[in-house]
Amino acid sequence: MSVQRPEGQSAHPELVATEPQLNPCDPCRHLTQAEAEANAEFDWSKATDCRVLRKRHQATGECSAPEPE
Repeated sequence: MSVQRPEGQSAHPELVATEPQLNPCDPCRHLTQAEAEANAEFDWSKATDCRVLRKRHQATGECSAPEPE
């Protein structure tokens, strides 16, 4: 027997984003994707490098994405 949910409701409400999503700039998006790929490959060093590079990029005036509060 399957459980019926009203349309538009997630099966896992705890996974629904409650904060507005930030629109990252292209370098941020690229580094975030590279980090995800590194994590999938269990390459923790590369994932850390991606996070550091993204933070450095965001600290410069070049990043067009709003900084999280």
